[in-house]
Amino acid sequence: MSILLSTLNARYAHTALGLRYLKANMGALQSRTELMEFVIGADVTVLAEKILSRKPRILGLSVYIWNVEETTKLVSLIKAVSPDTIIILGGPEVSHETEDQPVARMADYVIRGWGEMTLPTLCRQILDGKAPSTKVHQGIQPAMTDITLPYDLYTDEDIAHRTLYVEASRGCPFRCEFCLSSLDKTAWAFDTDLFLDEMEKLYRRGARNFKFVDRTFNLNIKRSLQIIRFFLKKLEDAPMDPVFAHFELVPDHLPDALKEAILKFPEGSLQLEIGVQSFNTDVQNLISRKQDNEKSEKNIRWLREHTHAHMHADLIVGLPGENIDSFAKGFNRLVDIDPHEIQVGILKRLRGTPVLRHIEAYRLVFDSSAPYTILSTADIGFQDMQRMKRFARFWDLIANSGRFIKTLPFILKDQPFERFMALSDWIYRKTNAMHGIALERLASLITEWLSENGEELAIARTIVGADFIPRAERGKKGEDNKHPANMALIRQNRRKNSE
Repeated sequence: MSILLSTLNARYAHTALGLRYLKANMGALQSRTELMEFVIGADVTVLAEKILSRKPRILGLSVYIWNVEETTKLVSLIKAVSPDTIIILGGPEVSHETEDQPVARMADYVIRGWGEMTLPTLCRQILDGKAPSTKVHQGIQPAMTDITLPYDLYTDEDIAHRTLYVEASRGCPFRCEFCLSSLDKTAWAFDTDLFLDEMEKLYRRGARNFKFVDRTFNLNIKRSLQIIRFFLKKLEDAPMDPVFAHFELVPDHLPDALKEAILKFPEGSLQLEIGVQSFNTDVQNLISRKQDNEKSEKNIRWLREHTHAHMHADLIVGLPGENIDSFAKGFNRLVDIDPHEIQVGILKRLRGTPVLRHIEAYRLVFDSSAPYTILSTADIGFQDMQRMKRFARFWDLIANSGRFIKTLPFILKDQPFERFMALSDWIYRKTNAMHGIALERLASLITEWLSENGEELAIARTIVGADFIPRAERGKKGEDNKHPANMALIRQNRRKNSE
């Protein structure tokens, strides 16, 4: 083994699709290439020990926003104890502003962008004693037909215990400035028949959970239908052994043919991630986001009312030009549309994204440490941004967790944002914490808040009790701590959260 490709995933359940693409395309060097995945939060010295125990001549590391700080420590440590180990970096975090980053300065080489063709060429040069003097290499983008698909490199353990990421296409034709895919200018599709052949092989090996990372799955409806029908056929042939598929959809592009196909998925077999991000048309124009808000709302409502798809919709706090009142209107509109989950995301400074052009005009201030979260803007001051971060955290704990489904309408009533913000502020005043709040404590806090905001204490206890069974009473009749009527949705939430 001469080459070791590694990364730090956000959690064990995640698999590094990028590493598998790299190994699949190493050509004659594939037999001399090994994969080794870790998880953030581990002791970096232990990771270095495990890596160096394999005695790699070349170490390739994929760097992302969630692992850059630990990867920087890892590179520093390895270079200190094994300076002859050649380190090559790749990944989105080091593909932009490369020279400014400590991790890039410590490494021997950096590949920006696509790596499938450039990495094996660079490794061959190094192994042949012809190492180039140029440190930073722009990745060569090959034709999609020249890329070897990596799905054979998913192990049996991956299939049994981890999320399988797959992609039918790369890139995105849209220009949303907060997203790195806005740099792609277009989307490139893999050969659909070849891709589905690979999905068939995974299915025969036991794979049942497929998460598509395509940024615009429903861009080409003909291709989307071909893929969806593949999964529908599996569901039809083996209803007692169902597959689960996760797609990201553009909300304002849902023609009748796609609706008819989505209608056929049974409960628990389809999740749709829908990026709304903002309903403010001025903000949308400012960040080059093209979205028909009326059509988006109509489509999401139709999906919610007529299909069994589990819908996860996204909003972003901190976009230039968006203030709290504007965000609140969008949030309330989305709550009224009623997707199963609303992910309240906080804007992050992704290197290379065009949104950075607004830093001066809209006074965008980002944390200098990863994940570079927005701290304040011209429209949302630091204190209010902190409140919004707590809002997002408590929304996950209470609304998105599936633990308080029956309680949530009593919290939100006819002013969802305003009342949940009041609850969020109140919980933080009571606990001075965003993390480490036990479930029973959270249920007690919600009960107390309801009783202070219009509900009689006995009624508040009944409301929360419909969702929550105290620890002392669990197990008497095999009860779970969630209301039985909610279990189908909770299973979907668990599946999603495991990803």
